[in-house]
Amino acid sequence: MIRRKNSKVFNKALVHLMLLSALLKFAEGELEQAGIEEYVLEARLLLQACLKKSRTEIFLSALEVVASADQTRYLGFISRRKKREPVAYILGEQDFWSMPFFVSPSVLIPRPETEFLLDRVLALVTPENLQKGALLDLCCGSGVIASVLATETGKRIIASDISSLALEICRSNLYRHGLVAQVALVEADLFSAFRMRQDFSLIVSNPPYVRRFDLENNIEAEVAKHEPRLALDGGGAGMDFIIRIRQEVPKLICPGGQLFLEIGADQGEAVRLLFTEGQKGRSDFQQVDILVDYAGRDRVLHAKMVL
Repeated sequence: MIRRKNSKVFNKALVHLMLLSALLKFAEGELEQAGIEEYVLEARLLLQACLKKSRTEIFLSALEVVASADQTRYLGFISRRKKREPVAYILGEQDFWSMPFFVSPSVLIPRPETEFLLDRVLALVTPENLQKGALLDLCCGSGVIASVLATETGKRIIASDISSLALEICRSNLYRHGLVAQVALVEADLFSAFRMRQDFSLIVSNPPYVRRFDLENNIEAEVAKHEPRLALDGGGAGMDFIIRIRQEVPKLICPGGQLFLEIGADQGEAVRLLFTEGQKGRSDFQQVDILVDYAGRDRVLHAKMVL
């Protein structure tokens, strides 16, 4: 039985002796003691990445001695996870839409909510809007939306973000998936780099929408301490960027064009009202829907401009 009291001594003393099974069990205990809920799964995933082995290979290698360099690297991974650094940042990548994407603390870790956003986009975008205007991934981050849209539609995509560091990660992912010639990157604060003319027929965005109070008080440490605040902080009510998009999008999206926004689970009604209110005495949108995700939560705004 492993004695936690002398864990540091244990690490150094057995770094040349541990079997894979013992190393994995030790790591599980360390993560469990640190309060990591999925400690068994995460210990295994980190070991798989460290040793470049599949789950089956990990199982079959249980009685093999792990090389000292690999043990040291793995225990370094475990130490970082104990400090609540997300597994995706430790590994440097995250799967999304059955595709691997590079991630770093400069970009949000892609989540299932954004997969739902893309599922709805691909189901509801009209063939006409894929053909008649430009397609924009606004606040692109790591580039998962632009990459999936480019892959699934075969169309050219414009991807924009205010963060040059995020755009570097995005560019790496485009090279990784052979999409660099199909996606144009633009560094901009929302629509600031675009001419105020109705060029876009489809705009898809996952903007910052977390309430500042929640970000500072109610968000898990993995997010609050490690993911980029720039991509999370939506202001006091979480609506600052959504309001700006609402104000500017009619100048850039063509008649009949479609807008899809990922939103917070408690923002549906406020967002619906925001987009149904007309400007200059007329309605900008002929259709405004709040789409509910698989867990029954408000998740996506779908708005279609008047023709």
